[in-house]
Amino acid sequence: MLLKRLSIFLTMALAMAHSVAATPTGAPLDSRLRQAAATGSAQDVQALLRQGAAVEARDSRGRTPLLIATHHNNVPAAQALVQAGADVNAQDAIHDSPYLYAGARGHDEILAMTLAHGADLKSTNRYGGTALIPAAERGHVQTVRTLIAAGVEVDHVNNLGWTALLEAVILGDGGPRHVQIVQLLVDAGADVDLADGQGVTALAHARRSGYADMVRILQQAGARG
Repeated sequence: MLLKRLSIFLTMALAMAHSVAATPTGAPLDSRLRQAAATGSAQDVQALLRQGAAVEARDSRGRTPLLIATHHNNVPAAQALVQAGADVNAQDAIHDSPYLYAGARGHDEILAMTLAHGADLKSTNRYGGTALIPAAERGHVQTVRTLIAAGVEVDHVNNLGWTALLEAVILGDGGPRHVQIVQLLVDAGADVDLADGQGVTALAHARRSGYADMVRILQQAGARG
């Protein structure tokens, strides 16, 4: 009888333990921290860190909580993680880092945090480009201004053979934002005659696309061809 009662007790205890583990509150702390980084508050993040969640706990894609917060542009969560010592340069499986992703997506508040906490200005994404290149391509004017001021090399060439200036012309839409970015890059000393892998310059690309304002800026800067 005693053995039977003990067996029943153990069965009930295991069932209860399984039930608790299946609830969100019983989920691993690291997983809950990554969820808080995506959609939670700074207080949520801080509470989980106090409970022992790892600030650099990566998911199956190699993303840290800070990179996840950056993906969601969750500024309060990102700030809490940075203040807790999160690595702003930690890259995932496809070479994105909080710094690089914030720059590429124009998440300027998080970008400013990364720059203030040791962002590696020479780090590159999976295309071999700095944060400045996709920022220029996507028309993030303030981001481009911030990265230039931070000291990112304006003439860095990525694996496609393109600089920030070339991407702003080739992949931009020729509209006001990209025109302003071309002007910012020229003013920052970008080499206007640096050609792509096929030997085509930014000026030639601008002419082909009919981007008159870009043509004017490049010609005024002494571009040839």
